[in-house]
Amino acid sequence: MGGAENVVEVVAREWQEAPIYTSATFGENLYPVFRSPRVTNTWMQNFPGIRKHHKKLFFFYPFAFRSLKLAENKVAWISASSFAKWIPKPKGTTFICYCHTPPRYFWNPDEYLRNEIRNPLLRKFVRAMMPVFRWSDKRQARKVDLFLANSRNVKERIQSCYGRDSEVVYPPVDVNRFQVGEKSEDFYLIVSRLVAYKRIDLAVEAFTKAGKELVIIGDGPDRARLESLAGDNVCFLGRAPDEVVTEKMSTCQGFVFPGSEDFGITPVEAQACGKPVIAFREGGALETVVDGRTGVFFDHPDADSLLGALRKCDSIDWDKATIRRNAERFSVERFIEETRRILARYGVCEENDRGESDSVEHPAV
Repeated sequence: MGGAENVVEVVAREWQEAPIYTSATFGENLYPVFRSPRVTNTWMQNFPGIRKHHKKLFFFYPFAFRSLKLAENKVAWISASSFAKWIPKPKGTTFICYCHTPPRYFWNPDEYLRNEIRNPLLRKFVRAMMPVFRWSDKRQARKVDLFLANSRNVKERIQSCYGRDSEVVYPPVDVNRFQVGEKSEDFYLIVSRLVAYKRIDLAVEAFTKAGKELVIIGDGPDRARLESLAGDNVCFLGRAPDEVVTEKMSTCQGFVFPGSEDFGITPVEAQACGKPVIAFREGGALETVVDGRTGVFFDHPDADSLLGALRKCDSIDWDKATIRRNAERFSVERFIEETRRILARYGVCEENDRGESDSVEHPAV
């Protein structure tokens, strides 16, 4: 369950009668709502190899979503970074697409092909298919009546890929789960899936050089390589339950975010604990981290640049209350309020006398 799944879970929890449509649901860590009778899956739910190879089977997803039949609704609220836009649009239904990003493997395929498809023949085939997928993705985007971008960064990508304007609605972050930590122990923290594009290797190399303790929570296909680069001061905890993540967030000296993300929820969670963030100066971090007040940036994707930011971070006397207030800009309550206001335009919610919205109908999700 990642950030995109969290967004759907929040919307589904707020509109409890809304049916949910998706390609397939499986795994031990599903949110309860995704195990409920509200969920309609496609034929890919029982597709051979889906549990192990769901990423490599991506070229089946457009056909799977096209097989779904939406019930009659005023609005279908679509959470998409790729294929959910392929779902057929019923007559009279408004499509609102909450776009996490236009699919990177269509529009910037090199990194995906390098990290996800190791077979050279399959990689060559997929690369040859990318122009077709880009054409189809752009065509499906025309069905969308309103795009919502999860950041200004993604807003620019929507304009570039689809030629469409969009409204920015930042994703919901459960800042109330975190409290400002009163103590700071002598370690920095990363919470992330361990995949190559996250650039965790920059932090491993920098902290190994500096001899400072770095704790990494998360697992993934890049773990073995990262461990081979790490000194004794870099600790890999693997997957960890929420209570361990919360405890480490509240006691770390600071949080490290070395990759470029469309938004990035974990830096906001760290700031909810009053902890400064060391982030690469690109992507969503530019919208969630305030340079010199809630964190510091490094400008080049290399270990030496990160090391310079680490020294700068250590030299600043941080105001935890200021850092916490910045995180509160991205709360779940703010996300729901903004979503309700948007749905009110389409008759799904109506505003009450206080300018808030009351639900009168339920969208499909």
